[in-house]
Amino acid sequence: MLSPLPASKWNYATAAHLLNRAGFGGRPADIEKLAAMSPAEAVAYLVDYDKIPDTAAPPPDWAKPNPERVEQYQKIQRMFRDDKDSAKTEDEKRQEAEKRRQMVQQIQRNQVRDLQEMRFDWLQRMANGPRPLQEKLTLFWHGHFATSAVKVKDAYYMWLQIDTFRQKGSGNWLDLLEATAQDPAMLIWLDQAQSRQQHPNENFARECMELFTLGEGHYTEKDVTEAARAMTGWSLDRRSEEYVYHPRIHDEGSKTILGKTGNFDGRDVLEIIVAQPQAACFITGKLWKFFASDDAPDPRFIDALADAFRAGGNNFAPFLRTLFSCEEFYADAVMHSQIKSPVQWLINSVRLLQRDLPPSIVSTQMIKSLGQDLLLPPNVKGWDGGLSWITTNTLLARYNQAAILVMGQGNLGAKGDRPGQQRIAERANEMARQIRPADVAKIITDDDRHDPGTIITKLEKRFIQGQLTEQHRQVLRDYLEPRTELGDQDIRHAIRLLMSTPEYQLT
Repeated sequence: MLSPLPASKWNYATAAHLLNRAGFGGRPADIEKLAAMSPAEAVAYLVDYDKIPDTAAPPPDWAKPNPERVEQYQKIQRMFRDDKDSAKTEDEKRQEAEKRRQMVQQIQRNQVRDLQEMRFDWLQRMANGPRPLQEKLTLFWHGHFATSAVKVKDAYYMWLQIDTFRQKGSGNWLDLLEATAQDPAMLIWLDQAQSRQQHPNENFARECMELFTLGEGHYTEKDVTEAARAMTGWSLDRRSEEYVYHPRIHDEGSKTILGKTGNFDGRDVLEIIVAQPQAACFITGKLWKFFASDDAPDPRFIDALADAFRAGGNNFAPFLRTLFSCEEFYADAVMHSQIKSPVQWLINSVRLLQRDLPPSIVSTQMIKSLGQDLLLPPNVKGWDGGLSWITTNTLLARYNQAAILVMGQGNLGAKGDRPGQQRIAERANEMARQIRPADVAKIITDDDRHDPGTIITKLEKRFIQGQLTEQHRQVLRDYLEPRTELGDQDIRHAIRLLMSTPEYQLT
């Protein structure tokens, strides 16, 4: 198991597979560049992304601690307390309530604006950044730790968490786990900031074991309650907007966690958890599912993955190097078997079409309508992935959005339940109607456009990195062959038809 892929099996198809799974795919020229390397060189090119200069745009101006923002929150809280305790007239109370409402609405509008900017900046990094695996890993950790802006309600905290994933995502497991546990967004999301000796909050301790590190059946309720006691004292300083340890609210008593007894603190808990043999099996299994296959592998293979992870010191970069190099990763059952997530679908599509992402509001509405609203995972388990990405509605949305990306000037059909959502949806539809069609010259040369067979082969190589079924090939032939002169619009229709096939939904 985990034998390196022989050089004789390294070719265009396997290079395309690596680029699709360890990134978001690429043009034929990108794949050919990777295929010209040795397998080890190609894997290193993606995994050792720290050696590549990060040319992405700098963080937005609001992505930093802001005492004024904190003061605004505190002012609203003081106004509410003063209003309840004061001897103001009913009219004065109504005026104060209206003033508070307007202040809250302004904060909410700012948050919506900042979160929208953050989502689009992230999509831009995925589509155009020089470090595809870094962004793919960041996306994995976002789904793994599944923190939502709905409860956090602070764009800066969400930005800080995503940046933590970006900076530490390929590093040491214990370091990443501790950084995430002490992350302001997580402290709010799972209520750890409210935990204290007299009333330990079990939310983070429970989800840490069940969803982040071990999985159900590998801990007891007593382990959860004892871990929650150990983690008391980990809190959030709202004024400085950063993690703080409060020793006065930490439980100093002895605890027994996963068979170990001592006066443990939060760091001790995470060390004990990560040292469990199941911890390596759990996280490597999730990584295999994300990068390779939704089908559960043989338990012996998971054990081999876990052994490789531990041999690398519980560091993710060497583990990923092993994962992307092994024969199992390139097995027939793995290649072209994974349903593209909405984010993967959109980024892959614009890269293959060699076009810019649609405007911010259109791009984010696209992935939202397909079932993946970045920064707003559906629950603490994150997105289910796999077959859950495909429903009658989302499949039709993929076909509609493919038409917009290729043909231009489409309608997203976006809607909203509340007035604010309706305005956003209307704006997205308006912007979608202004999108320009894809540039066919970047995909099919003038020399090739006169032969339908050559066009189909070129489109398969670019968009499928393989072959369509004979049935779907025939659909393209039936469309192209009756046309004596194939113009740009004819080829766009052919691309749209291909992007609506089952094969295109897979990677």
